Amino acid sequence: MTDTLSTPTSTAAAPAPRMGASAWGRIAICVVLALPAVVFRLGGLAPNPVVDLFVFGGAVVAAAFLLAWAAEAAQKDISGALAIAILALIAVLPEYAVDLYYAFRSGYDPAYEQFAAANMTGSNRLLLGFGWPLVVIVSLLVARRFVREGSMPAAASRVLELERSARLDVGFLALLAVVAFLIPLMGSIPMWFGFVLLAVFVVYLWRASQVPGDDDEDLPGMAGNIASMPRVARRWTIVLLFAAAATIVLMAAEPFADALVESGSALGIDSYFLVQWLAPLATEAPEFIVAVLFALRGMGGAAIGTLIASKINQWSLLVGSLPIAHVLGGGTSGGLPLDGRQVEEFMLTASQTVLGVAIIIALRFHRWSAIALVALFAVQFVVTDTSGRWVLSTVHLVAAVVVFWINRREIGPTLAAPFRRPRAA
Repeated sequence: MTDTLSTPTSTAAAPAPRMGASAWGRIAICVVLALPAVVFRLGGLAPNPVVDLFVFGGAVVAAAFLLAWAAEAAQKDISGALAIAILALIAVLPEYAVDLYYAFRSGYDPAYEQFAAANMTGSNRLLLGFGWPLVVIVSLLVARRFVREGSMPAAASRVLELERSARLDVGFLALLAVVAFLIPLMGSIPMWFGFVLLAVFVVYLWRASQVPGDDDEDLPGMAGNIASMPRVARRWTIVLLFAAAATIVLMAAEPFADALVESGSALGIDSYFLVQWLAPLATEAPEFIVAVLFALRGMGGAAIGTLIASKINQWSLLVGSLPIAHVLGGGTSGGLPLDGRQVEEFMLTASQTVLGVAIIIALRFHRWSAIALVALFAVQFVVTDTSGRWVLSTVHLVAAVVVFWINRREIGPTLAAPFRRPRAA
């Protein structure tokens, strides 16, 4: 009787969900930002390296936002840890396009060999040294409100708890962090090593697909707007956003990468510095914003999980693709050669990753750990010489050993996680 009466009422009161004008407006803003780059590329315009930097850089940032929104919304149709892994991959496609272009060009232009891995090491350290702490601090600040309301214990405002399913990602990152030290030891990234890393990425996606997820989890911001659309409209919108963003990236990545190098000379700024830090800031910004939106909604575990997945993607898929791109570009050394500076940068990046793993291996992220990561990340901009990078790498490793000793009971289960059937949180 109750069902009979309620059926027509619920049908009449359930209008089809739709995106608001403000959501479409944000998409329109990204398209407008990208249009000058499309005009420049189709018209063969290149008036000035600095102008090119802003025009094509703006297009890359716009495309990165479109990719991040579409990838987030796609979780409505692809649930679980696999969705987070795919999201982390798609959201950093602009970064991959720029870095792989440098690696490809280095195959026929030796002057670009120094830039081939610069973008990767910069974005990798930015992600852990700034992105992880940012998400943790925001999550803990949000938790304070719930503590005051009495809905959370006081400890929730001091430490961010990760879901148990995150141990799989932490385990993969731990293994990749150890393997990463082979790169500075070899002084290059051989082709065979690249294929090994690509295989690790495939295994990671396979293992992530076995982790059950929460199908009812709400999505924040623009992703939530897109996900609220009817199924057919949502899927077409996501496909069109992917297609538009991919087109923009393909058109803007190469001139943006060249403009970074050329504008350094024009502005009197070290080109290596621009490639290593300005490009990652542009390509990582949307991912940081998405993660912060998760944190603001009290979903700190999902936020940090997305950034951890990005680290895995960078150390496996991106690094593994660099020597292949170099050889395809004409390189004859059988892989990507690294000069002394690149060896130091990889050592610093690998040591920072080991410290990051040590901090999260117990699936707990304390606020003081976040502050320490930011402080160590900031030091590298003050200490910029060779000895400074080696000393900072040593500091990372010594701190990691101490933290690993404190969390020594978690080492075995974490290293075994990639080889065991993952369990839900």
